Amino acid sequence: MKPLSGSVEAFLAEPLLATLTTMRPDGSPHVVPVRFTWDGAAGLARVMTVASSRKARNLVAAPGGRAVLCQAAGFRWITLEGAAAVFADPLRVAEGVYRYTARYGSPPPEPPDRIVVEIAVDRMMNLDT
Repeated sequence: MKPLSGSVEAFLAEPLLATLTTMRPDGSPHVVPVRFTWDGAAGLARVMTVASSRKARNLVAAPGGRAVLCQAAGFRWITLEGAAAVFADPLRVAEGVYRYTARYGSPPPEPPDRIVVEIAVDRMMNLDT
């Protein structure tokens, strides 16, 4: 994927919500609002969640599956899509917590089964960002 413009990077840094879409085992879409972070240098979007969540279970059930994030504010929007994976590795989770705290101004909740979903973004669409 080509580098994102400064205005797109700025939009992805705003403390907004997005929808995350994953596919259930029956093939139907599961769409939920989430907070996420963007790591432009690595091309990764990260979502903090728990291992027992439907979104995490969907991704575990379909290794190499794809996920889609869509952030919108008025007529501005961006969609990030890519292969997604679930990680419980403490270093990866800590990186997710660090970036979440920087973007949203407070750390995420700390449930015992906290994990991070990493989306290796390879497709992006946007409007007015």
